[in-house]
Amino acid sequence: MEYDFKSIEKKWQDYWDEHKTFKTFEDPAVPDDKRRYVLDMFPYPSGAGLHVGHPEGYTATDIYCRYLRMNGYNVLHPMGFDSFGLPAENYAIKTGTHPKVTTERNIDIFRAQIKSLGFSYDWDREVSTCDPEYYKWTQWLFLQIFKKGLAYEAQIPINWCPSCQTGLANEEVKEGHCERCGHQVHRRNLRQWVLKITDYAERLLNDVDKLDWPEPIKIMQRNWIGKSVGAEVTFEIEGGHGDLKVYTTRPDTLFGVTYMVLSPEHPLVEKITTSECREAVREYVSEASLKSELERTELNKEKTGVFTGAYAVNPLNEQRVPIWISDYVLISYGTGAIMAVPAHDGRDWEFAKKFGLPIVEVLKGNVDVQEEVYEGDGPHVNSGFLDGLGMQEAIDTVIAWLEEHGKGKKAVNYKLRDWIFSRQRYWGEPMPLIHCPHCGTVPVPEEQLPLLLPEVKKYEPTGTGESPLANVEEWVNTTCPVCGAPARRETNTMPQWAGSCWYYLRFLDPHNDKEFAARDTIDYWMPVDLYVGGAEHAVLHLLYARFWHKVFYDLGLVNTDEPFARLVNQGMITSFAYQRPDKSLVAVDQVEEPAPDSFVEKGTGVKLERVVAKMSKSLKNVINPDEIVKSYGADSLRLYEMFMGPLQMSKPWSTQGLQGVYRFLERVWKLGEKPVSDGPLPAELEKTLHRTIKKVSDDTAALNFNTAISQMMVLVNDASKADVCYRGMMDVFARLLSPYAPHLAEELWAKIGNKPCVSLAKWPEYDERLTVSETVTVPVQFSGKVREKLELPAGLDRDALLAAVMADEAVKKRLEGKTIVKTIIVPGKLVNLVVK
Repeated sequence: MEYDFKSIEKKWQDYWDEHKTFKTFEDPAVPDDKRRYVLDMFPYPSGAGLHVGHPEGYTATDIYCRYLRMNGYNVLHPMGFDSFGLPAENYAIKTGTHPKVTTERNIDIFRAQIKSLGFSYDWDREVSTCDPEYYKWTQWLFLQIFKKGLAYEAQIPINWCPSCQTGLANEEVKEGHCERCGHQVHRRNLRQWVLKITDYAERLLNDVDKLDWPEPIKIMQRNWIGKSVGAEVTFEIEGGHGDLKVYTTRPDTLFGVTYMVLSPEHPLVEKITTSECREAVREYVSEASLKSELERTELNKEKTGVFTGAYAVNPLNEQRVPIWISDYVLISYGTGAIMAVPAHDGRDWEFAKKFGLPIVEVLKGNVDVQEEVYEGDGPHVNSGFLDGLGMQEAIDTVIAWLEEHGKGKKAVNYKLRDWIFSRQRYWGEPMPLIHCPHCGTVPVPEEQLPLLLPEVKKYEPTGTGESPLANVEEWVNTTCPVCGAPARRETNTMPQWAGSCWYYLRFLDPHNDKEFAARDTIDYWMPVDLYVGGAEHAVLHLLYARFWHKVFYDLGLVNTDEPFARLVNQGMITSFAYQRPDKSLVAVDQVEEPAPDSFVEKGTGVKLERVVAKMSKSLKNVINPDEIVKSYGADSLRLYEMFMGPLQMSKPWSTQGLQGVYRFLERVWKLGEKPVSDGPLPAELEKTLHRTIKKVSDDTAALNFNTAISQMMVLVNDASKADVCYRGMMDVFARLLSPYAPHLAEELWAKIGNKPCVSLAKWPEYDERLTVSETVTVPVQFSGKVREKLELPAGLDRDALLAAVMADEAVKKRLEGKTIVKTIIVPGKLVNLVVK
């Protein structure tokens, strides 16, 4: 019989579904060290469906989970859908289709695609963040954050996407553009709900160290939080306008301050600006509002600014310091104001040169600061009581002086800003808050949750900064639950991140209608032991989820202060694309091949270079897993994606490589078609079998799936030399293969007379004595260059190894006419004969 993967895979997928093979229970008899929670970053169900990059991480966790179950572990391995978000709403605006309809259709497609690959998820635990039974608890958890005082309303300048017509968190802006649609982002003042993530900045930073995460991800988290230590300095503003506070990491340079700069959004701007400067200041502020933060902080851009007419007083030397406004200062960093020391800061130096402001050297360097900025360190000069001091001593001295005279204090600053949490869109969780003219903002009573999204006819944003919900008067108008007076509901919705901040907790108890998850299930499973997903979530999702989880821990809702103990980022699966000489890319369907390995662009004849690139719909180089499953089977796709290379590395897709893996599975099938023998295994095959058990066991536990597959190929090659299929070998091999190619493994297991299913069989054990090779290959070097490789008995000591090498005829011949001046021996590894 031929390898009929289609019928085999359908047969076993139906069996697993019917028997709920992978349903998980909280068995109290299973000890803590035999419980594992393994989680994939759940997908957003876009209309495009899965591409072959999605199953890579899913396959890795599935192999690991199947391996753990066969080793006696109770494993939680769920799947769900991150289903609120802009794409469905944008599609609704374009087509008139309700986002719920689009989303549910896409979920059905995703679910079918995922199931077609034979993953061992407990589908009874599936969740979808747009399901009211799910977002009821998102709303409830938000209310706990609100009641803890960690949510507040503010009129603040935000990142505004004119295309999506919604506000964006800083993390959703990439190089000045909306991460979702690519449109240039502007700054706009809007009423927003904000979460006090900065209250947790220090804990979020410190606790990174205890996580078993990739170091690049930990570095990105640390950099985003961006802790610095310095001083808050108070400058008195002339004219009775109060004080101006600045944050600086270099308070020792205070004697070099010759001007100050406020961000255009600073609340003091309007108050301190003189009548003579008012018109110019207002015009400048208006222009600055149209620029993104990236444009404003671009190092190479020409500095712009305007004088307010106001002055501050330097607390150290009481000199008058003019106060300017410039867009290179951001309200989102520090206090939104800086003290400028142009002699020792490049941006300040350029600004001072442009506007003719004084430049005072306070750190002695080897340049003339009137001609060139000096950004190094040196002894202090022109600095009064700091002259001659080094940097740290001067900093400590200044801070002590400021604190003694009530002019400042030591301070810690974070780059991290509070999280802008509201969105001016329809397709998201309604915020369960009510605005009462008497009671202020009050929560919707918990017994009234979920607060459902109302039905609307139009999904377009209002363009005024209000969400489409603002137009639904019968929904907006309500009564205050505290005093009963007429009131209005909050019309902003939550960001997509809300539902994904805590979904790992709902998986623990997805059908609980009394609480978001029962505490005993949380204690049973948490924290997540292994979390696998893309590195693109390094800051956004992971930082937000850590923040929420720490709040829940403080509220006594969870048992750990971190949600994800171990994180693994799978590498990207790339595809071929075609590149013009100017490095721009051309869609695959616009390429011709006039000669082998020669590519030109259709219509232009421009020569193209074939390169490896990210899969993209626009480049038409996306590989659809449905087509792979149809042509080669799910087991081939699973096995190939793991065989391509180490899990964490990016790898290019190769149809040739896929075909090679398919041929390997055909060989496995043919081996199983041979007559079954109950006789003893030949000695060499038995040794190969036990080495394979050891190698596959070790590599699977370490997530080194590609090398485990290589060893299984070695075993199949050796076993295929026999005229029979040894039952003892196939019984073991089917279990080893089961996590990797589960459908074929089930079929082989049944063919040799075992009852289903191999997925729940015991993992095989090996005999250590049979894994030790009787011989080893020893490279023989001559003056450091390998010239021979000898097969010698294992375990030889230094003298015996040298004697065996010197007795070899090929070695003797190479030594003719030469003198050995030194021997370097590593037993079992190499012999290096240094000759002349």
